[in-house]
Amino acid sequence: MKRSWTCKCCGQTYDTLPLSYGSKAPDNWFGLPEAERASRATLTDDLCIIDERERYVLGCLEVPVEGLSEPFVWTVWVSVSAESLRYIVDNGQAEIAPDELPRFGWLSSWIKGYPEPIEIKCHVFLRSGTLRPRIVLEPTDYPLAVEQHDGITLDRVEQIAATFIH
Repeated sequence: MKRSWTCKCCGQTYDTLPLSYGSKAPDNWFGLPEAERASRATLTDDLCIIDERERYVLGCLEVPVEGLSEPFVWTVWVSVSAESLRYIVDNGQAEIAPDELPRFGWLSSWIKGYPEPIEIKCHVFLRSGTLRPRIVLEPTDYPLAVEQHDGITLDRVEQIAATFIH
């Protein structure tokens, strides 16, 4: 989205207001000693496996933005079961039926500006083609879940951008 905005923290004007942020790996991958990552974990653009017992998929957590037709998107990592990971990998490029049931997961990305996600349940909805899964948090009082279900304003998008710039 091309929209200039002025940061309320520093007063600088930016040409574009980003509508997407994310993490390159799940939190537990960053917790591994750097020297052990290659031997203990497999990390791709969409999947991560740690010690053959922790499995993560990358998905899109969409948040409606008041006044915009496009959502704000957090790319987040979700912990899934071995069975769910196999299913997701096997159906990664498949045509997904509209009534496809979601897979269960746990939010595994801590996002700056939000509390640490402890036991935040979510649903992983597969999407057709090369689209990453859509992640929907279960309704709770966790601030990100509230924002996903209630939506946010453009002012909130600017606050998020300022958090990542500074």
